[in-house]
Amino acid sequence: MNLRHLFLLVPLLALPAGQADGLPDLGEASQSALSPQNERRIGEAVMFDIRRDRSMVDDTELTDYLNNLGYRLVAASQGNRQDFEFFVLRDNTLNAFALPGGFIGVHTGLLLAAQNESELAAVLGHEIAHVTQHHLARMIAKQDQSMVTSLAALAVAILAARSNPQAANAAMATAQASSMQTELDFTREHEREADRIGLQTTADAGFDPRAAALFFERLQKVNRLYENNAPEYLRTHPVTSERIADIQNRIESLPYRQVPDSLEFQLVRAKLRAGEGTPQQAVAWFEAALREKKYNSETASRYGLAAALLRAKDPARAERELAQLRKSPPANAMVENLAAQIMISAGRHDGALTQYQAALKKFPNHRALLYGYAETLLQAHQSATALKLVNDRLSLRPGDERLYELQAQAYAMQGKALLSHQAQAEAYARQGSLAAAIEQLQLGLKAGDGDFYQLSMAEARLKALRAEHAEMAKKP
Repeated sequence: MNLRHLFLLVPLLALPAGQADGLPDLGEASQSALSPQNERRIGEAVMFDIRRDRSMVDDTELTDYLNNLGYRLVAASQGNRQDFEFFVLRDNTLNAFALPGGFIGVHTGLLLAAQNESELAAVLGHEIAHVTQHHLARMIAKQDQSMVTSLAALAVAILAARSNPQAANAAMATAQASSMQTELDFTREHEREADRIGLQTTADAGFDPRAAALFFERLQKVNRLYENNAPEYLRTHPVTSERIADIQNRIESLPYRQVPDSLEFQLVRAKLRAGEGTPQQAVAWFEAALREKKYNSETASRYGLAAALLRAKDPARAERELAQLRKSPPANAMVENLAAQIMISAGRHDGALTQYQAALKKFPNHRALLYGYAETLLQAHQSATALKLVNDRLSLRPGDERLYELQAQAYAMQGKALLSHQAQAEAYARQGSLAAAIEQLQLGLKAGDGDFYQLSMAEARLKALRAEHAEMAKKP
């Protein structure tokens, strides 16, 4: 799927939020246009397709960092009553976007372009405001429900883009054909609203709100340099001098603060940079940065070099770099996880297991360490230990699809077909793939193993999933 098509639809599909000065309070009108439940359902439908795309970054540490940062901002936002999910797409363009239902995506290009954590927080605060103020519902109400047809067309365009970009372009052209000037004016109004609420959220969360103006000024300069090749973020979030001036005026009333970046911000950016280009290019980039002392964090640069060396299949040198890095306290979960990965690359699986055990005692809630430990246990054919670890964590995190996948692998290793298929079914169900979950349970019930209690549980779950799938099929 060409996800760039999706991002160009953002002004129509999920506009920035806020309760701008002068905007009508739609109240019940906006809720009747598109209920929170329907917003979430639309977002989940789009996310199901996005999760299957190769540009979706499947990196637990990066995802957890972004969600921790995002929820710090969500906690500071006023009047929020919904869940959020923040995710990353591997794309060098500068872009972030909101989908209905609290889904917020960020391009890797924007993560690397942000010069400090407050700039990233300012962008997320803006997108969070888009969601909390239900701008999509406001747009539908303003257009007398005619936007429902556009939503259907946009959904077709998003899905068509995967296999036929030309068909997708035609679908989008149809969806966007009406009232373009009205749409643009409406978008600008909402952008100002999102700026106001986003700035306050950023400040209330403890970040520097001045970062928003600095970031937008830099984007505007890029736009002038490249003219027709503007960053994606400017296409979906038009930045004008008037808007920047308005942000600067609002900032004057907010307290000044200098906010240091978290180490995690620097580490996730180093991790992304270590994955750019060829392994040799990544190694050379960090070597040059360290040699010339061109870095914001020496710790993060050494971490990036070790990660790049691991990618270049040079675990011996990567381990030396990491040993240098670990001399500087305090301990960090991402550094400890990289240490275990380097040991695995060097063929030292026993050492990696010991490393994971020790690291999890210090950082019991770091998901990457947990997954890595369970995977290494399975590779060492210690399925019973892996299963106990996973089952204990599932009691605390019953919605974690990755834990169910690990559970399925452990049961398969033990020859327990029903339980393995049942665990995989739960993983698929949490991904929104009900048909695949039903198929897994059917396979499990045909396997011929399992006791009466296990069979009864599987049959009851199959019945529930079939009912849920049938109910979803009825909805437009």
